[in-house]
Amino acid sequence: MDGLAERMIQTLGEMIRIFCAYGLEFKYSDAFTHHWCTLISELELAYKTSLHCSTGQTPAMLEKGWNPRPQTDKLRKYLIEIHPTASIFKMIFDKVKHHFKQSINDAFEYEKQKWDKSHKVPYFKVGDLVLVSTLNFNNIKGPRKLKYSHEGPFVIVALHGTNAFQVELSGE
Repeated sequence: MDGLAERMIQTLGEMIRIFCAYGLEFKYSDAFTHHWCTLISELELAYKTSLHCSTGQTPAMLEKGWNPRPQTDKLRKYLIEIHPTASIFKMIFDKVKHHFKQSINDAFEYEKQKWDKSHKVPYFKVGDLVLVSTLNFNNIKGPRKLKYSHEGPFVIVALHGTNAFQVELSGE
């Protein structure tokens, strides 16, 4: 089994757990009761038609090239025509929804820029002087609270990636 199948099983397990968390039977306000097993097909449809942020598509669209429609859509051809004000309301609602999504994306970008501005990656080169944390030193005697948290400065001898350095320690 590959990672995609394992992730799918994990996601379905979480979704089913949400159903089972409230008991094996659901009772709506109109006193209609049903067993959670009857909701599996609707659960599958909801998963297949939900937009995934990693791909930007629904799983059904990626697998088959089209999105399945719920059973209630088959009944729409028997319904009467929608009133014009209702369609205008839907159009306004869709615009508001789009505006909210755009606002959330703008807020995310703003916070990302603020974070990036105040968190710069330190760039070190061979020969720079640095302090070394004493957190993992085992040879410090006495209470750790009273010792210095950093020792140095020490000279960088070699770079090992962007976050690891070899320093020249003195004989003390």
